Amino acid sequence: MAQREGNLEAPTRHPLDWQSDDFYNEDSLNQELERVFDICHGCRRCVSLCDAFPTLFDLVDESDTFEVDGVDKADYVKVSDQCYMCDMCYMAKCPYTPPHEWNVDFPHLMLRAKAVKFTKSGASLRDRILTSTDTVGKLASIPLVDITVNALNKNNTFRKALDKGFGVHHQAPVPKYHSSTMHKRVAPLAEATAPIEPVAAGDTKGKVALYVTCYGNYNSPHLGEDFHKVFTHNGIQIDLVPKEQCCGMPKLELGDLQAVARLKEANIPVLAKLVDEGYDLIAPIPSCVLMYKQELPLMFPDDPDVIKVQQAFYDPFEYLHLRHRAGALNTDFKQPLGDISYQVACHLRVQNIGLKTRDILNLVPDTNVNAIERCSGHDGTYAVKTETHDKSVKIARPVVRKVNEQDADFFISDCPMAATHIGNLSDKVEQPEHPMTLLCKAYQI
Repeated sequence: MAQREGNLEAPTRHPLDWQSDDFYNEDSLNQELERVFDICHGCRRCVSLCDAFPTLFDLVDESDTFEVDGVDKADYVKVSDQCYMCDMCYMAKCPYTPPHEWNVDFPHLMLRAKAVKFTKSGASLRDRILTSTDTVGKLASIPLVDITVNALNKNNTFRKALDKGFGVHHQAPVPKYHSSTMHKRVAPLAEATAPIEPVAAGDTKGKVALYVTCYGNYNSPHLGEDFHKVFTHNGIQIDLVPKEQCCGMPKLELGDLQAVARLKEANIPVLAKLVDEGYDLIAPIPSCVLMYKQELPLMFPDDPDVIKVQQAFYDPFEYLHLRHRAGALNTDFKQPLGDISYQVACHLRVQNIGLKTRDILNLVPDTNVNAIERCSGHDGTYAVKTETHDKSVKIARPVVRKVNEQDADFFISDCPMAATHIGNLSDKVEQPEHPMTLLCKAYQI
């Protein structure tokens, strides 16, 4: 297919037609894969983003025809297996996204391929467990169980056995589990805090509900304390979403769309009720924010509650920045932060809100934030699987090199998983931090 001038308009997204019969038709899927792969082969602009594109181009270059028509359709799955839905090819690279007539949405095509594969063959026990974050978190955070799990995850013999028998790479950092969850830590803080009268500023209501997420609740519970301190210090009422389940992103990446729908049915009514009660919504993990701001609305475009939740959901630093623009942010910082290396998570970049985390931290005197807009290669499960860990490390190398060169006072990412992955690979990072933790330091609260 001859390459032509790309689209110059902002990319737009079509709803995901995941409930139609044609969506799961393998012949129809393969036709669309061949069409899009042919366009990608003629462009090759995204070769540096992840391993999906090198895998595709190697298949083409090693075929008899040196074109997509020479690739065995049975090998198409090798491409979709390497896509971890970072969305960067769509948002930052591809010139043929809608409204271009070629209508290329590579991430959602890979999602369709994953869904067809899951519907046809299911998933391995490992993949089902790794994507059941709520269940694993609840079990692993039981008192004393958490101590045992964390000790085993540090044991080299156990990790090698887990690698060989279960497919979790022995060198991949795995998260700690805490019986003192975010819900347990924030509740006493909320009880001890004097009531705050919400004050609207700009588009914000000054009253937020924090959707803590699986990772936030069980693996990074201290973040809840930091969020509570920063938001109350800024005169914002902050409460926890009282009853929540996983946002569904891990199941989405697996292609288990029915599981995503079940989680949506559990979460959306709770969140929509909070919106009706005057709350804005935030979450500490960019992937969860993206799920409610983009993926669920594309899966359920006709559900008014999904759209209501979408319109009320904010990235936390986007929220603080909106308050700052309206003159409602406390800028009485007590402690400079020096130089900061900041890896910008892909699922934050694709929200098209700009680098609001950087902008807020740069308000702190004698602070310089160096943003690194490259993928960490982590993706929740991609970096821990035996068969993809090395590829994840390769994808992360440009970020690690930058972090090592900068040798800053702090290394941060909005995504704790990405921060841990990069910190583990860098010889300059002792302890990665979350940006909200640095704000606590700057405020000295």
